[in-house]
Order: sequence, then structure tokens, then C-alpha cells
Amino acid sequence: MEKFIDYQKHIENAIDWAWSVLPDLIMALFILVIGLWVIKFLNRMVHRFFDRKDYDETLESFLQSFISIGLKAILFVLVVTQLGVKSSSLVAIVGAAGLAIGLALQGSLANFAGGVLILVFKPFKIGDFISAQGVDGTVKEITIFTTKLNTFGNQVAILPNGQLSNNNIINYNAEHTRRDKIDVGIGYGSNIKTAKDILLKICADNPDILKEPIPEVYVGELGDSSVNLTLRFWARNEVFWPAHFYVMEEIKYRFDEAGIEIPFPQRVIHNEA
Repeated sequence: MEKFIDYQKHIENAIDWAWSVLPDLIMALFILVIGLWVIKFLNRMVHRFFDRKDYDETLESFLQSFISIGLKAILFVLVVTQLGVKSSSLVAIVGAAGLAIGLALQGSLANFAGGVLILVFKPFKIGDFISAQGVDGTVKEITIFTTKLNTFGNQVAILPNGQLSNNNIINYNAEHTRRDKIDVGIGYGSNIKTAKDILLKICADNPDILKEPIPEVYVGELGDSSVNLTLRFWARNEVFWPAHFYVMEEIKYRFDEAGIEIPFPQRVIHNEA
């Protein structure tokens, strides 16, 4: 009988405790739901603001990421405080946890600093084609910790901002035009002047190749089995690759028509009886 009374007291105490914490729990859930809605709303407002103004997309992506992480951290503090954790205790816990996390996540802090440097100095922006960390691709998104690239094969490469901001970056879209360099070998028996005229005619026939600066052809090397000509021309960034592939294909067609030999490695096998 006494055990039953003890169980009953425990149950009553549990019910009393539940009723005492229920208002705080409901309020904490309310703050959590409203806080998440406010964060999403602010990010939408940032997106609309940048759509109306002619600002860099890089800044929009960075701000949205920063606002989301920063406000969620503040929301966490508000919810935990509402549940009854004293602010002084919470500050001590957060301080100790912050120190431990800071030591454990030094790389992440470096990535955050790298993201700020990218935002300030703007070595590239969203939509630029860059080469960095051994990866070539178009910048898709810049967050506070990483930069995402779309590669030629439509894969997504994720590069840490810390390493990205501290190493070499080639931005192919930094200028409006780009120069191509194509090396092609001809046989020693072929006419150099005819070959050079054909290369310049190929450039003249393509409207995507700029006429200023003028295309140039010169003898780059007298190789072991060929005279190596170097063709240089300029094209706008948006048509650079179509112009490049056009020239490569036309070289083969027109050299064949003119009887100009393009040497290739050959192996002679002697059959000794």
C-alpha cells in the first residue's frame, strides 16, 4: 500500500512538473516557429532587394548565408533561455563551447575569413569561368565557407574559401576578350607562306574572330620532323570556344585541299627473314 502511495506521489509530481514547464515549452516552440519564419522572410527580402537593384550576385549569396547562420544562432539562444536556462549559465556554456569549437574548427574559421576576402576583393563573381585548386568551372554559388563551381561535365565542385583565397586563381571572364594560341606542324617539304596564308584566311572567314587585334602567324619552332607554326587570334569570351573548334577543324580541311602535309608519328617495321 505504501509503495502504491509513493508511485502516486511520483506521478502527481510529474504531472505538476509537466504543467509547470508546459507554458515555457509552448512559448519556446512558438519562438522557434516564428523565428524560422522571420529568417526565411528576411532571406526572401534580401533576394527581392538584389533583384530590383543592380548588385553583384556574390554579395546576395554571401549575405543570405550569413543572415541564416547568424540569426539561427541567436534563435537558439532565445529558445534555450525560454526553456529556463539562465543567461549567465548559457553565456558560460556558450563561451566554453565556442573555445572548444573554435580550436576544433580552425579550418572553418579560415574559410569564413576567405569568404570575406573574396567578397571584398572580388577576384571572381557568380557566372565567371575560373581555374583554381586544379578545378575548372563556372562559379555557381559563393557562401561564407565554400564556393561551388559547375565543371565542364556538369558536376558540382565545392572549394573551401580559405584555400581559394590564398592560392592562384585564373579568371577567364575578367576581360571581355581572350586570345587563343594554336600550334600546328607542317612538313618540311610544304610551303610555309601558303600555310600561313591559309591560317589567316580561316580567321578572316570567321566573324567571331576579332579583326583587331589582327591575327598573327609565325614560325614557332623547327622541330625534328615538322615546321611548327603558331597561330594567335582574339575572340570575345562568349564565343571563344566555338571559334577555337572552328579553326581546329578548318585547318585540317584546308591543309588537305592545299596538299600541305601535317606530319604524324610513323613506325616502320622491317621484316628480317
